[in-house]
Amino acid sequence: MEWFFIDWQAIFIPSISVFELIIRGSLVYLALFSVLRFLPSRQLGTLGITDLLVVVLFAEAAQNAMASHYTSITEGAILVGTVIFWSYLLNWLGYKLPQFQRFLNPPPLLLVKNGRMIQRHLQQELITQEELMSKLRQQGVEFITDVKLAYMEADGSISIITLDSKSTSNAEQKAESKIELKSDLH
Repeated sequence: MEWFFIDWQAIFIPSISVFELIIRGSLVYLALFSVLRFLPSRQLGTLGITDLLVVVLFAEAAQNAMASHYTSITEGAILVGTVIFWSYLLNWLGYKLPQFQRFLNPPPLLLVKNGRMIQRHLQQELITQEELMSKLRQQGVEFITDVKLAYMEADGSISIITLDSKSTSNAEQKAESKIELKSDLH
């Protein structure tokens, strides 16, 4: 009755060193994080077919690099725990150290100022004028001359401030942000 035989040792006892699993998981996570951090931001804002393919290939390559050929549940749990640890640690460091936050999330990049595109920044992020205009239209802006400022945010989205935006005083802005913060906390 081999159908009902369960190899409990293979399920729970790691076949390679736990320390080696942690080192492998850490090195691969940090390497992939570094590669993804320095890709142009526009790659983060959308997920196309080629982007999905890259993620799947990264996952496959990372799995083999992290654990060779692991078979036990324990090895998988150790690798998942290592990835969660590094993710939490990097976010915690970004929260505690503003300098580190700038490394984790790049500052907004100015793409349009007073109705003029900044070509150098568009080239840096691999954004064509047509793509930028498409994003502006999606946010209800028909003409580039209507844009006071447009920024590429760290997540790949584009935020726009138009020339006809309401200007409020600093006191009003602070009061509004306090009200929003209080409502978010409750």
